[in-house]
Amino acid sequence: MNYDLLIATLEFLGTFAFAISGIRHAAAKQFDWFGAFICGIAVAIGGGTIRDVLLGVTPFWMTAPIYILCTILAQAFVIIFGRYMKRLDNAWFVFDTIGLALFTIAGMQKTLDMGHPFWVAIIMGTITGSAGGVIRDVLLNNVPVIFQKEIYAMASIAGGAFYWLMLDMNVDMTFSAVTSFLLIMAIRFLAVKYHIALPQLKV
Repeated sequence: MNYDLLIATLEFLGTFAFAISGIRHAAAKQFDWFGAFICGIAVAIGGGTIRDVLLGVTPFWMTAPIYILCTILAQAFVIIFGRYMKRLDNAWFVFDTIGLALFTIAGMQKTLDMGHPFWVAIIMGTITGSAGGVIRDVLLNNVPVIFQKEIYAMASIAGGAFYWLMLDMNVDMTFSAVTSFLLIMAIRFLAVKYHIALPQLKV
């Protein structure tokens, strides 16, 4: 799989996953359809937009309408299957984690393709994966997950570092992306299940 196809695939899937997460959160706050769409699109494109602005390129969603259409598709999915998703209390968490993992890798690869060093790529990957969630939580008047005790951005950083290490060892790019995706997912799931968190700062 070439770079352009990998990035496009990751960004599309990440957009869909994050949009569902944002729309589900908005539904829990009893937003109307338009409000839910705004929340969904904000979380879906927020992190990637910040990344692209910092990298000095046209934001990814402005190059093709597919990402807007993807959010519309996500909203239709939630409307149609919402009653089934409601039974899954942690459905939003799963989609949020999928989006975090996919966008982290997409952000890293795009940054590496532009010739930036690995440490910049890890930062950009983390921004791509987590900034949309911050925007979503601000819109919903919640404390952003990234500022809570949950392992969130640290999972993105760890997965990004692992992805770069795999590439540096000349491991196949697709295999590196898949294994890094699974690592980020595993860190998030295990951290929540076993209540693993970074120490609180006490002064």
